[in-house]
Formats: sequence, structure tokens, C-alpha cells
Amino acid sequence: MSTVAQILRSKPDRTVHTIAPTATVYDALRFMAEKNIGGLVVAEGGKIAGLVTERDYARKVVLLAKSSKEIPVSEIMTAQVKCVSPERTSEECLAIMTENRFRHLPVLEQGKLVGLVSIGDLVKDVISEQKFRIEQLEHYIAG
Repeated sequence: MSTVAQILRSKPDRTVHTIAPTATVYDALRFMAEKNIGGLVVAEGGKIAGLVTERDYARKVVLLAKSSKEIPVSEIMTAQVKCVSPERTSEECLAIMTENRFRHLPVLEQGKLVGLVSIGDLVKDVISEQKFRIEQLEHYIAG
């Protein structure tokens, strides 16, 4: 299994997109759409304040008939954020995500935000690993 550090290095865009807790939900959604991403780290003063995702929007704005142009991100974000270190494996991260039912994990190194891995990043890594193992087994069997 790959480590989070290896997964981050393989991503074409390593930028960790953040937004302020005072930004509107509408601004967060527009930014996510522009970047083609499903979640943003909410940061204030260099510290993680939470995570906001499309799922938060669907459940806490749309279903409650609120206005995304009036609500600040801080009102719908997930404030209790689990983070991982770059040394964690994709398997460990998938277990954390499955157990806690979320799709994004910020990556901290010495207290500094260095990346964000999504369930998609991890699944892609697992599929790649399995494909490699299958090819090795086929090569071994074929002689």
C-alpha cells in the first residue's frame, strides 16, 4: 500500500484549496465548481477550522431551504476534522473514512496543512496496487 505522501506526490494538482469560515456557502460552491473539487478545508489564521463539502451543502442548506448566498461556511462546515500524517497508508485512511463516514482527510505534517486526500484518491491508489499485483501473478503463472 502507498503512503499518503506518495499519493500526494502523484496528484497532478497538489494545491490545498482553503476558504475562510466567514465566506458564504455560495462562494464556497462556486470555488469548488471552478476547481472541480468536492470539498474545501476551512482555515482561519493558518489553522484548520473545519471542512465544507458538497454533501454539507445538500444536507444543511438545500434540504433546510436556506439561502447559500446568506449563510457563512462556518454554519454548515464539519468542525471536528480528523487529519492524518503523510506516513499513513491508503488502507489506513480508507478505514478511517469508512468508520467515520466522510470522504476527505486533511494531511498535516508537523502541524502544517500539506495536502488533502479524497476517497477518490485512495480508491485510485488501491485499484492501481491491485492491478500491479494481478500483473505480477499473471507473469509468475505464465513463467
